[in-house]
Amino acid sequence: MLSLPSNVDEAVVRRDKSAPTRVVNLALQGGGSHGAFTWGVLDRLLEDERIEFEGISGTSSGAMNAVVLADGLVKGGRDGARQALARFWQSVASHAPINQLPPNLLQPREPGIDGGLGPIVKALVALSRDFSPYQFNPFDLNPLRKIVTEQIDFQRLRAETELQLFVAATQVSTGKLRLFRTGELSVDALLASACLPSFHHAIEIDGEAYWDGGYSANPAVFPLFYECESPNVIVVLLHPLTRRQTPHTAEDIQNRVSELGFNSTFLREMRMIAQATEQSGQALFPLGRLERRLRRMNFHLIEAEAFVSQLAADSKLNAHLPFITMLHDLGRAQADLWLQNHFSSIGNQSSVDLAGLFS
Repeated sequence: MLSLPSNVDEAVVRRDKSAPTRVVNLALQGGGSHGAFTWGVLDRLLEDERIEFEGISGTSSGAMNAVVLADGLVKGGRDGARQALARFWQSVASHAPINQLPPNLLQPREPGIDGGLGPIVKALVALSRDFSPYQFNPFDLNPLRKIVTEQIDFQRLRAETELQLFVAATQVSTGKLRLFRTGELSVDALLASACLPSFHHAIEIDGEAYWDGGYSANPAVFPLFYECESPNVIVVLLHPLTRRQTPHTAEDIQNRVSELGFNSTFLREMRMIAQATEQSGQALFPLGRLERRLRRMNFHLIEAEAFVSQLAADSKLNAHLPFITMLHDLGRAQADLWLQNHFSSIGNQSSVDLAGLFS
């Protein structure tokens, strides 16, 4: 069984009205159903009224979490955001086509071991390697479209949210990153960020086709640096930064290649930030705006590596409710532990060694 972190305090922290509020930006990575871990992180952060959000950058499931949170805040404040996130992930679990199969076909092993799919479902997923979605899904049926359309009021969100949102998608024709900002958000923009080309038709917006944002940014950090005032960035990572074991089977190799592809742009961006930060710290007179900004930036990391490394690679496709709930609980516990250990760092210093991790 996957284990929760030890020494976790489940108490809700409500802000002391005399205590200063810490304003943070969030960078939310995508990772299929593993995004339920991020749901748990956000659920816990929303409980802590000492923390306010300014900007959120998200890709794929990270973008879903970001927009659902923002819409919930508009409708009902912090509690409304928590309820919106819970409703969204419960809907994902209840509407996922894979969950229409009998549970014993979905996950015949003991629940909670590694989240892997059963052999019959594996065989169905393998069809995506030989047939395009234009062949096996000619009508482009996508349960996410129904969920997003019913649960998110994009017109009100664009008009009323105070958050700066950055949703990443990849332009198919050029491979370039397209960031959809708050005023550009729509059902199609959000679906574009989560459009895996092996399962869904490309999403067309203004004559351009888009695929999953993970191919070009997972997530994009630079808009939080350039377009937001707060110097505090919390990155929620779903993909492990390291894999100790070298894959040997064809399936494991393919999964690792995919994981490397979705991590590469993020690692490259963070490496550049780490190197620029180090160089700015060596300058005697940091007169430029960039140098001053770099010296002020504080980066923090809440990661799922300890748990995801125990999961099967295909568990990203497991939208079974017990698995989703388990990931949510792990995310909450990890965020709670981070708050205990690093809340005081917000606004003062980074709680992660950028150079050690990314240089």
